[in-house]
Amino acid sequence: MELYHVPNRGVDKRTIFLDDRDRFRFVHDLYEFNDQHSALTFRDPSVDIVSPQMRHRHRERSLLVDIHGWCLMKNHYHLLLSERVEGGMSLFLRKLNVGYAKYFNEKHKRSGYLFQGRTKKVLIEHDAQFNYILPYIHLNPLDYLKGAEGWRIRSKGKGIKSVKAALHYLENYRWSSYLDYCGKKNFPSILTTDFFANGKEHQDMIREYLERDENGENEYAPLFLE
Repeated sequence: MELYHVPNRGVDKRTIFLDDRDRFRFVHDLYEFNDQHSALTFRDPSVDIVSPQMRHRHRERSLLVDIHGWCLMKNHYHLLLSERVEGGMSLFLRKLNVGYAKYFNEKHKRSGYLFQGRTKKVLIEHDAQFNYILPYIHLNPLDYLKGAEGWRIRSKGKGIKSVKAALHYLENYRWSSYLDYCGKKNFPSILTTDFFANGKEHQDMIREYLERDENGENEYAPLFLE
């Protein structure tokens, strides 16, 4: 199995998620477009993707990819994917980006490209990348927490100011796979979580990363800078 870190951002770094309805829609699309069959079109962007109707459809689907992790930021997203069928990743990303852009342009009365070019697919090749790519994706929301914006910086006093505050923030940030990996059901129907450590083990991994960063000891901090 080949594992890929898949980020994409808005054209000219523009905001692509303006409110929770946009974010709900994108999460819904992560579920709906991960299917070899034609996707249904839902007019309501806040549809509950873990509804009984969705769970029933899940049994009938043929997945294109496994989604091992994800995170939505204001102007970009991160996905951690492996392919189920040949060409499945490219098809999934095309459906996802085109489908969400069509929704976004219609809702916000705009036209033109929403994303900046073709989505990057970065193969995870080394042990250090494999061990820290999922924590890296889950730590991205700390960019929005005052005192934690420097979490990528490997220097004592310039990274995380408070591990406790950082963990609290992540536990209240809904738009990533972090909560599901911690055993708190958020959007479990889109995820494959059996490839990485989850539950307390994942929480401990995140805490260890932050404590290393707080003390200026984090040798992995610069590995995934874009």
